[in-house]
Amino acid sequence: MPASLPSYLSEEILLHPENREFPPFDLVRLLGTVFKPTQGCRVCILTDFEEPAGLIKDFNFLKEAGFPVQKKAHESFYLGLKNGAMKQLGMHGGEMFAYKVTHGSNLDLEDEVWDTNGTKLSLDRDIYPHYDLILCISTFSATAPLTAKAKEFGFRGATLHGLNDIILNSGLAVDYYEVSADAEKLRLAMTKADEVEIDFELEDGRILTAWLGLNGQEAQKSHGLCQGKKPDIANLPAGEVYFVPQDARGHFPMKYEDGTLGLLTVENRCILRSDLIQGNQATIDRHNARLQDDPMTGTLGELGFGTQVLPVSFADIQDEKVLGTCHLATGRDDHLGGDIVPEMFKKHENSTHDDILFAPHKTPNFNIKQVRMKRGTQREILIENFRPARYLMDALAG
Repeated sequence: MPASLPSYLSEEILLHPENREFPPFDLVRLLGTVFKPTQGCRVCILTDFEEPAGLIKDFNFLKEAGFPVQKKAHESFYLGLKNGAMKQLGMHGGEMFAYKVTHGSNLDLEDEVWDTNGTKLSLDRDIYPHYDLILCISTFSATAPLTAKAKEFGFRGATLHGLNDIILNSGLAVDYYEVSADAEKLRLAMTKADEVEIDFELEDGRILTAWLGLNGQEAQKSHGLCQGKKPDIANLPAGEVYFVPQDARGHFPMKYEDGTLGLLTVENRCILRSDLIQGNQATIDRHNARLQDDPMTGTLGELGFGTQVLPVSFADIQDEKVLGTCHLATGRDDHLGGDIVPEMFKKHENSTHDDILFAPHKTPNFNIKQVRMKRGTQREILIENFRPARYLMDALAG
């Protein structure tokens, strides 16, 4: 390992990220760093329920079983703001609102929203124009729709879907100046790549290779800082370098929610079909029917690489940010600067942005054998066996 790497990137911590020590979660430090300046800003919290009107009224959801994300939002953010964080940060407001759950990653939000008195309001009329900072702590990611609304109405904010204690005490407890600096080092190491190849090794020894054409585009980063006054949305926890693929072909495996493993065939940036490797054929048939009905659902919209050393949280929002992992995503990518917008899908409910994460805890039945980058005449190995290769470690040390 290069001698100048910080302690949290030691060989031992890379092998066992769960042993990394983090400072206690501090809401003032997190918001003060991510959103500097905060003085004079009006802040609110958005969350989601199947029946928002009744559950947000008088915080009725706190009396019900379930709703772990929403309860964590209330405990760590709503009460944190009310119990001193707003005063320390020079902010005001702190209200909590609820909208109807979207049931899909990055689907547009319905305009109706309810306050804690049970009053029905409008996001476009009553929320977006009147808040400077909006924290969306929800079941499903709202990064794409809120990014569009931020540009329209001029607010800043953050999306923190799937929030849990592990995320709170690791991915949200870090120093985001360090996260941003490391993400920039890795962004510079990969930016303007012409192409990336990923080799997947299956349990039966087969090697599948996916090729992604990037056309020398400038790499982007999710680094957590949303400072200044420019409208923007941070996705927290952050720590990612990503591209919008211009082309893709080959094959890659996908693990479905029920554990079924499929082999996906890709041409012209689109998934054409899935074939069963192991598990439930009906799961494969449903995916193929969806691809047949609305081919846009299989368009690849993102290639991402994690840049942080974090413990597994069992929520993709954090786990895709782990150094040594990579992910692809299908569907809309307009929030990433891509050309896939909701209007291109046959049905509104299809216009999701769905990450496909490749990580040891999530996909133990196959290995990321190697990820290679071509940039002009430069050839570099980025990842081997779910660990950052020497090239990336040298970049972090630089």
